[in-house]
Amino acid sequence: MTKNIFCLLALFLTIPILQAQKLHISGQVTYDNKPLEFVKVSIPKFSVINFTDSLGQFSIYIPDSRDTFSLIFSALGYQPQTVTIISRADTLPKVNINLSPLMLEETVITGNLRSSTRSESPIPIEVYGRAFFKTLPAPSMFESFQQINGVRPQVNCNICNTGDIHINGLEGPYTLVLIDGMPIVSGLSTVYGLSGIPSALIEQIEIVKGPASTLYGAEAVGGLINVITRSPDQSPKLSLEMYSSDWGDVNTDAGFKFKVGKKINSLWGINYFNYSFPKDNNHDGFTDITLQNRISVFNKWNFERKDKRVFSIATRYLYENRWGGQMNWTSAFRGGDSIYGESIYTRRGEIIGQWQLPVNPKIVTQFSFNRQEQNSVYGIIPFIAFQETGFGQLIYYSKPHKPHQLLIGSAIRYTRYDDNTPATEDITTTSEKRNTPTLTVLPGLFIQEEYKWKNKHTLLTGVRYDYHPIHGSVYSPRLNYKWNNHNKNKMVRIGIGNGYRVAQIFTEDHAALTGARKVIFEEKLKPETSWNINMNYVQNIFTKNGMYLNFEATLFHTYFTNRIIPDYLSNPNEIRYRNLLGYSISKGITLNTKLVLPEGIQLQLGLTQMDVTVSENGNTRRQLLTEKISGTWVLSYTLSKINLTLDYTGNIYGPMLLPLLGPLDQRAAKSPVYSIQNIQFSKGISSRWEIFGGIKNLLNFTPPANSIARSFDPFDKQVKFDSQGQAIPTTDNPQALTFDPTYVFAPNQGIRLFLGFRWKLE
Repeated sequence: MTKNIFCLLALFLTIPILQAQKLHISGQVTYDNKPLEFVKVSIPKFSVINFTDSLGQFSIYIPDSRDTFSLIFSALGYQPQTVTIISRADTLPKVNINLSPLMLEETVITGNLRSSTRSESPIPIEVYGRAFFKTLPAPSMFESFQQINGVRPQVNCNICNTGDIHINGLEGPYTLVLIDGMPIVSGLSTVYGLSGIPSALIEQIEIVKGPASTLYGAEAVGGLINVITRSPDQSPKLSLEMYSSDWGDVNTDAGFKFKVGKKINSLWGINYFNYSFPKDNNHDGFTDITLQNRISVFNKWNFERKDKRVFSIATRYLYENRWGGQMNWTSAFRGGDSIYGESIYTRRGEIIGQWQLPVNPKIVTQFSFNRQEQNSVYGIIPFIAFQETGFGQLIYYSKPHKPHQLLIGSAIRYTRYDDNTPATEDITTTSEKRNTPTLTVLPGLFIQEEYKWKNKHTLLTGVRYDYHPIHGSVYSPRLNYKWNNHNKNKMVRIGIGNGYRVAQIFTEDHAALTGARKVIFEEKLKPETSWNINMNYVQNIFTKNGMYLNFEATLFHTYFTNRIIPDYLSNPNEIRYRNLLGYSISKGITLNTKLVLPEGIQLQLGLTQMDVTVSENGNTRRQLLTEKISGTWVLSYTLSKINLTLDYTGNIYGPMLLPLLGPLDQRAAKSPVYSIQNIQFSKGISSRWEIFGGIKNLLNFTPPANSIARSFDPFDKQVKFDSQGQAIPTTDNPQALTFDPTYVFAPNQGIRLFLGFRWKLE
């Protein structure tokens, strides 16, 4: 009896000891059979985090749950690995892991219309994911591009703050913007189309610098930007991001997904931006930035099909009301000549999709349609415009076997454009003005072949044929070659290609819409063409202690003929358009480097040196509003133990030539060297919550207060003109100036604090 009591007592005393018993997990992490230090080893199920020591070894104790769990190994510069552990034994075997370097393995589709890794692409493609854009929250993709080397968002108007995207010094009309590979943003939409794309729905941004007309046709002359949206099945169930600054602007991104049955996934995203507090910090009597009320709704559907065939469709609706002008302007003064304002109402609808035919080999049809209505008033000048664009494409893919991959496609593009300007006027023999909307049907055929040999060489050839109803046959060939070593840590790419563009002046040059200048067409405009050659070199370096260094250099040279450049200088009251009787060249070098240290430090540096010139009649001049040198940086430091990240971002731009109003204009002919710098702190509260805040424009840089010429007389009521319409010097106007808001080279918003949060439910 006593013996049994002691046994029971021992059993009860042992139970808490057994309950407190823990399992021991240990092992080593290496790269190329060398120990890796500071590798993060985590077990999400038990909220356990550890790091390897100088010998690459780790040691973790977890509760003896006798259950299955995942062991995750991650280190900056290396591909993460996950090991599944089934703890059904008292002791667990050692876990030894050999990590692989994180090469440039982002999946891209832009370069050759095939899904491939970045390192395999014979065309240099820059890829920027969600993490990059989180380093500096922005209310639109337009503002986010200020952190990308060689890409500059150019503000074109001091009052309404519309702008475009410059790539390697080439203006916005030379950049084709796509969503999921479809040319959604073009023409009229280039000015406003990058606003309101919900950041929560963006998977990555792909950028190609240089002509891409072989695959994408007209407008891809200087480069293209492809916005890739997230797949519904890879998005969180719910997500919300909101932030505001002390200027009073509020930006909200919300997303959610749901499933219909077993094979249909839907993703919704809503972006809302509001700024309603006029500021005039430079005391010129005008708003420093436009007031905006914008909402954008995006919806994407994915349908699961047999053999993983693709079928997806997406829609987007955008409404925006923006205005800028004199501080006492209200909508009651819209179109009047007493208080100056620029007011823009925009409505835009889009639909894009792709469907893979149920045949072998792979054939995919892609389609898009967009419609935009714009009702604008610039002072007393109304600009009422309408544009709709339909696009269809059929692509045949050969079987993905080496060494040959063939791609054949046909495309057709329909554009209807109408406005109330001379761009769509037809003057008959009776001098009667008639409105004639522009109708353009542009069919095209393209073929591309990719050939690989010895796992080191890739040759890509392609040609496109388009038939324009006015300009006739247009050919766009290209040739690209890539070499890489066995480990793919060294690559050389060489490419040559052709691009072309048919200009639509009023749809792409905001200066022509302000009403401050008269527009003159000196001739019937011919399509612009360009030839580009570039050389790209990539070097990846990995060290045994976990450091990763990436270096990339690109030389580029683009030669234009028939280029259409607006002439602001011949007459300060006019903008004159004609084809260049000569040539234009954009050339330079772009350098990018990325450094990742195991201590949680990441550094990205970019530098671009370029020269954009125009040559005509033996004279060569620099292009206006184009910097010779620019740089960008992103410095991030993460304290993993407290889940805190510091991001220091910035850019710097060299002097640009600015558009003066005449020889007496005493404003600076060149912009100063300027830099916009920002700092952000992000703190993860849990797996669902994150808060962030910081300071934008740390140096409080803004353009000169006199950027708007004669802001006190916006309707030129006090300006004296001669018989030719030229302003003449007077006692009250010794510089012979007229009202003009186009002397602008940088955003006019100064230093500001911001604070926000992110929440998601996986």
